[in-house]
This record gives sequence, C-alpha cells and structure tokens, in this order.
Amino acid sequence: MKKQATLILLTLFMGFNVGFAQQDEECMLNLTLLNDYAKSKKYDEAYEPFKKIRSKCPKFNYAIYYYGERVLKHKIENSTGAEQVAYVNDLMKLWDEGLMHFPNKYKAGEILQDKAMLKYDYREALGLSNKQVYDAFDEVYKTAPESFTNPKGLYVYFSTIVDMHDAKEVEVLDVFNKYDDVSEKIGQEIDNYTLKLNPLVEKEEAGETLDKKSAQYKKQYESYLEAYDKISGSIDAKLGKLANCEVLIPLYKRDFDKYKSDAVWLKRAVSRMYNKECTDDPLYIDLVKAYDASSPSAETKFFVYNLLMKQGKEKEAKPYLDQSYDLEKDPLKKSRLAMNFGKSLKSQGNYGAARNYFQKSLALNPSNGRAHIEIANMYAASANNCGDTNFNKRAVFWLAAAEARKAGRVDANLRSYAEGLAANYEGKAPQRSEIFTAGNGGTTIRIGCWIGSSVTVPKI
Repeated sequence: MKKQATLILLTLFMGFNVGFAQQDEECMLNLTLLNDYAKSKKYDEAYEPFKKIRSKCPKFNYAIYYYGERVLKHKIENSTGAEQVAYVNDLMKLWDEGLMHFPNKYKAGEILQDKAMLKYDYREALGLSNKQVYDAFDEVYKTAPESFTNPKGLYVYFSTIVDMHDAKEVEVLDVFNKYDDVSEKIGQEIDNYTLKLNPLVEKEEAGETLDKKSAQYKKQYESYLEAYDKISGSIDAKLGKLANCEVLIPLYKRDFDKYKSDAVWLKRAVSRMYNKECTDDPLYIDLVKAYDASSPSAETKFFVYNLLMKQGKEKEAKPYLDQSYDLEKDPLKKSRLAMNFGKSLKSQGNYGAARNYFQKSLALNPSNGRAHIEIANMYAASANNCGDTNFNKRAVFWLAAAEARKAGRVDANLRSYAEGLAANYEGKAPQRSEIFTAGNGGTTIRIGCWIGSSVTVPKI
C-alpha cells in the first residue's frame, strides 16, 4: 500500500522535478497538502504545510516555490501594516531561495524585476522613497537589461525619475537621458515581437489559416505590442512640458562644446530637437552637422536631408535621402526610415513618391498597419483630383476604405480605428441608389493621376 502511494505521488509531481534525496514521509505529506490546498485556492490552509516543507526540506520539490509564491501573494493582499510588510519581505526571500535551490527554474534578472515591481506596488507600506523605488528598477536596467521587459515596470522606472525631478532631486538632463534609455529599450522589445509577429501576418495575408498554437502566439505578440505602444505614449505624456524648445535649446547650447564629438549625445539631442519641432533655431543646424560628422549613418543622412529641404535646397537634399535608405541594413530600422521618408514626401504633396516608400516599409515590416493608414488617407485626400466624373471621383473612397481595412488586418492595435476609418470612407463613396442609377454595378473603374489603380463598383 505504501509503495502504491509513493508511485501515485511520483506521477503527481513529475512536472515539478521531484527530488527524493531528502525524502521522508513528513515532507511528502506537507507537499501533498500544499498541492491540494493551493490548487483549490485555499491559500490560508496551504500556509502551514508550505512553511513546514520550506523549512524542513527546501530542495524537496519546485512546487514549494511555485505554490508558495501564490500563498504569500494571497497573504500580502489580505493583510495590512507590519504583517503585510513581513509577507512582502518573505516573498522576496522566497524568490531568492527558489533561485538558489532550483536555478533552472529562475533567472536572477527576472527576480530583480519582480522585486522592483513588488517594492513599487507596496512602496507606501514599505515606506520607500521615490529614489529607493527608482534604484530597484535601475539595478535591473544596469545588471540584467535582457530581463527588464515588463511594460508597467519600464513606465514606473521613467515615471519615478520625473517625480524625483519634480522634487528637485535630479536635473532635467537626467530625465532626458532616462527617457532615451527607456524609449530605446521599448523600441528593442517592439522590434523583438514584431519580428516574431511578421511571419504569422504574412501567412494570413497570403490566405493561410494559422493553426491553434500559431494563433495563440500571434495573439500574445499583439498583446505585448499593444502594451508597449501604450507605455510609449504614456512616457511621452509623463515627459510633458519638460521637453520643449524653451528647455531644450539652452540646455544643448550649454553642453554643445563638451559633447560635439559624442555621437550618442548628438543623436539624442538631434532626435529630440527634431521631434519637438525645435528645428528653426541655428543650434539645430550645428547639432545635425556635428552628428553627421561624428557618426555618419542612415539616420544622420535623413536629418541632413530634412535640414536642406527646410532651407529650400531640394536638389541638394535628394541624394541624402537615397544615401540614408541605402546605408540602413536592419530591416525594421529600414522600414521605419521608409515611413519617415514617406511622411516627409507626403507633407510636400508628393503622394506618388510617398506611397512608394510606405509600400517599401510594408515589404520590410508587413505588420506595420500605419503605412496602410497613410496610403488610405492620401487616396482620400486625392478623391477630387483623380476622377473625370463626380461618381468616379468618389469611387476613390472605395480604394481608401480597402486600404484602411488592410491596416486593421495586419495590426491588431489599429483594428478599431481602421474599421472606423474604412466606414467613414465608404460613407463618402457612391451609395446603392447612385450605383443603381448609374447602372454600373460590378464594373471596373480606372483611377488616374498618381493613384494609377482600379476599383470595382459593388454589385447591388
């Protein structure tokens, strides 16, 4: 009978890599109780067997730490004051013990991230200052950046240094530098999940149906991308009025001589001046020239291109645009460059060339729904100029709607917006009564000018 019970428990805990070096009946009994109570979410009842087995045989089974984390989180959520603080500290201790006894189940960087999040969530109970919370996240960023992937954690990391600036604990330059650090980290994570998502998007766009596992992965990647997109917008909002021309220009003028050969400093200064539209100041010209001289790259050539275009030197600017695109080899960075080129050309009214770059961006990054939105908006803006009759002019809105819908298909974050945009454009296209009057349902209309495409009139 005893042999049979042992076999049953062996099977039960196979998934937790049971170690029997320290096996005794008391440990086995407490492990069974912990397992049963925790699975039934009876965490208060699970607490005593958890304490006993953790103390007596800490290496007995990974389930001690797997379920123990749930037990302690329950205790934290349902306690206050000194008792809550004790449970918070005990959970951090449990993670350390788990790493020590089951190193194949934990990563040191992920534990640091979890600890930082726990300290932030219970900062008031723990009596932690903004700097103490910030230092916890800063340790993750400096020692294990590959593990610092929690979107909320990245936001808190930046948000806390802004709060420290508001309390006059750090200079504004420290805030800007941390903004760049966090933005670059978010960009890396976005690239990571985009590269995973793109093959799945291409399969669906080619008419293939994803299997259950691939569909789950696609949903997961889209969820992470949505979270990072929201966090990116949140840190921009948190930076707020700190990053405006009145603050940036004096700051960069003060430090220019010191950093005029520092490519990283110049990149950040030029990018921020460009994004905040501080490009009218003569300092911007000096920054761009110094950046291009210190570290010529695809990005520097694009900034020089924009600078020359702003000065009305279109002929002189064009080669820099070509150089910028040719220099970039990373597909996602090249896709972003193509988007920037497209937006720049669009703002100049050069829709044909702009679409060309938006399409190049899509070829490099198929899940970039924003490129489809840009094209759709250009189609809609050209409706009055690209048809010979009122009906044919408004038919352009069908093209615009179709392009908007593509954005929703390839980019889940844009789905709702894209559907609304498509519906708006379809409302501006010829309606059923007009199609009936024209008697041209099912026929093909050739759209001229820069669009150079065809659209089929819906059948009624």
